[in-house]
Amino acid sequence: MDLWWSGKHHHHGGNIQVVSAPDGWPLWTSGVRPGREHDTSVARADPDLLARITDWISHGALALADLGYEGEPETFTIPFKKPKDGQLTIDQQAYNAIHGGPTLPGERANSLLKTTYKALRRYRGCPWRLGDIVAAALVLLYHEHRRTT
Repeated sequence: MDLWWSGKHHHHGGNIQVVSAPDGWPLWTSGVRPGREHDTSVARADPDLLARITDWISHGALALADLGYEGEPETFTIPFKKPKDGQLTIDQQAYNAIHGGPTLPGERANSLLKTTYKALRRYRGCPWRLGDIVAAALVLLYHEHRRTT
């Protein structure tokens, strides 16, 4: 089996996680992991990520995530998953709708990196180097926009 083949997306690629501020500005990117790995596995592979997010939520903040993080319910606030052969209740649907609004700016962080730097969309080099390239793109993004956080 090819580690870099993503069965979900039906393409070769890597999995890089992005932590963003509530306004959608990217704050941190993980190293690259093979595209076959699940989001939770990628987060657990980083030695400090889950500990930092746990510290963040211990001060009263929320860590919103999508269903890719359903293996970490103590750390992340995630939407309800539709049961197999079932329906979500009205309350669960309402919760998911409310959860979806604040997570949209978080998706902006990924989009900002990918749309600003075409190399991140068309990369053809060694997949293990992609994490360093994304980290460099994050530094350039901060420099171009004169941001510190």
